[in-house]
This record gives sequence, C-alpha cells and structure tokens, in this order.
Amino acid sequence: MNIALWIAAGLLATVALAGGITKTFVPRKKLASHRGGRWTGDASDGFVKTLGVLELLAAVGLILPAVLDIAPVLVPVTAICWILLMVGAMITHLRCDEARFVALNAVYLALAAFVAWGRLGPFTD
Repeated sequence: MNIALWIAAGLLATVALAGGITKTFVPRKKLASHRGGRWTGDASDGFVKTLGVLELLAAVGLILPAVLDIAPVLVPVTAICWILLMVGAMITHLRCDEARFVALNAVYLALAAFVAWGRLGPFTD
C-alpha cells in the first residue's frame, strides 16, 4: 500500500508542478487561449500567479516532507489542501462548461483523498 501511496503522491506532485510552472510563468492571455484555460481570461494576473505558486508549493509538500522525514504530516495536509483546490477548480470549470476538465479534476481529487487517507489513517509509518 505504501508504494501505491507514493505513486499517487508522485502523480499529483507532477500535475501540481506542471500546472504551477504554467500558471506562474506563462502569460495569462496565452493561458486563456488554450483549452481548459478559458477561466484565466476572467481572472487577474495576480490570482492566476498565486494559484501557480500554490501548486508549486503543493508539488513540494506532497513529496519532500516524506522523503526527508521532516514533518511528514505535511504530506496529508498538502493532500487535503489539494482537495480544496480541486473543488474550486471543478466549480470554475463547471461555470465555463468544461465537463472534461471537471472529470479530470475529480480524478486528481480522488488521488489526493487517497493520499490523505493513507498517510493519516491506517498506513502511517
């Protein structure tokens, strides 16, 4: 089970890293021109970049605390924060009629719930 939790956390960290880099460093107008990024056209630059930084922090928080064995409780805390972020993403994509991205965010939410449950519950080290 520990391997499955590491795989799930790694997948989420990869998604968070990719999304964080994109939102932090790609201009908002360019993001708005791509599928799934339509919502950025209505958001401020600061908001999009803040979400990007939060995603970069999530990528770090899902992996490093456990790897370094320094405050490993931050892994499930980060997973719970990711769940909240995905709820917001799902609502945003619903408002933009982007059902495909709602489903994708639901998968990420489920992975984060699995990591949070596994690292807080029965499979803590």
